[in-house]
Amino acid sequence: MMNRRDLLKSAAALAAGAAGAAVPASLAQAPAATPPGAVRTPLPMPTAAKLPRWRGFNLFEMFHPEWSDGKFIETDFDWIAEWGFDFVRLPCSYWFWAKPEALYDIDEEPLKEIDKAIAWGRERRLHMNLNMHRIPGYCINPPAEPTNLYENDETLEAACHHWRMFAERYKGIPNNELSFDLMNEPPNVEDENFLRVHGALAEAIREVDPTRMIIADGKGGGHSPVENIASIGVAMSTRGYSPVRISHHKAEWINGSEHWPEPTWPLIEEHDGRKIVWDKDHLRQDRIAPWKKLEATGVGIHIGEWGTHNRTPHEVTLAWMKDNLELFQEAGWGWALWNFRGSFGILDSERLDVEYEDFRGHQLDRKMLELLRAH
Repeated sequence: MMNRRDLLKSAAALAAGAAGAAVPASLAQAPAATPPGAVRTPLPMPTAAKLPRWRGFNLFEMFHPEWSDGKFIETDFDWIAEWGFDFVRLPCSYWFWAKPEALYDIDEEPLKEIDKAIAWGRERRLHMNLNMHRIPGYCINPPAEPTNLYENDETLEAACHHWRMFAERYKGIPNNELSFDLMNEPPNVEDENFLRVHGALAEAIREVDPTRMIIADGKGGGHSPVENIASIGVAMSTRGYSPVRISHHKAEWINGSEHWPEPTWPLIEEHDGRKIVWDKDHLRQDRIAPWKKLEATGVGIHIGEWGTHNRTPHEVTLAWMKDNLELFQEAGWGWALWNFRGSFGILDSERLDVEYEDFRGHQLDRKMLELLRAH
């Protein structure tokens, strides 16, 4: 077995070779397009201690090879910008460009689709956030990876290799136009292990691009802050899915959700004979306060995912969303709805209780859109 130093050297060399040969020379240098005669206002500059209040959407064309085709759609970027939003998160699975049995064998063609997406976002003044939804050694969704990067150093080095590749590929793009989100919704590991793994990933990026803006999702599926995260110089992303009986009502991938009673907002739940009333005040206490405490230590906060599945009644969805949006605004945090097109989104969500508006061949949830735009 190779020791850690040898693994680092080997992975770095592979990353430099694979990425350096493939990167189009103009990719990082190309300026975002500005109409003739127009004055281009720069996007706000993020730091690990303070993130802009980015607002936007997740686009999941590279979320999973069996559920999406890996081809981002340019009109999505047009409409997101047209409606006044400024942020796009790209949750990507490495399965599009590599395989678990050959983690260092990178297929260049799928990466060109990410290149396009980042370029389209930059042209429209959208901050682009590249996230590894499935990284070598971990994914919150099944199936599990063959090895776990929290337990296996060789797997962790492979994950570092992928981030070095992206760091090399997009080196030179300003931080106000591109950030990296290390992995989606990490498990509830001990803080020491979390900092070790995420610190290694961040270090791999900085070996190539020392000043790249980096974000880490909270542990426990993105929901829990990590003390001392400021020590590795990254901001943090949390989630807005509480309570799950609202956000994931009858979601087919949540075991037992088909038996949940129809939710209301506010929502009353019972746990171990104790009544819990989920309302705006409870959300503030449960989902905002712990992260405000972390923010006070010098860590920027963003809500990387939030929203409700299409089986939650629409009026309940809108009331719950309004309370969340007011809390996010009160906290000074931005957000990214999961998703743009699809069951959580504003387009083609296939809700049964919405009077959709025809929008350029798509079904638009106008009420949800205008609620989002207002916050």
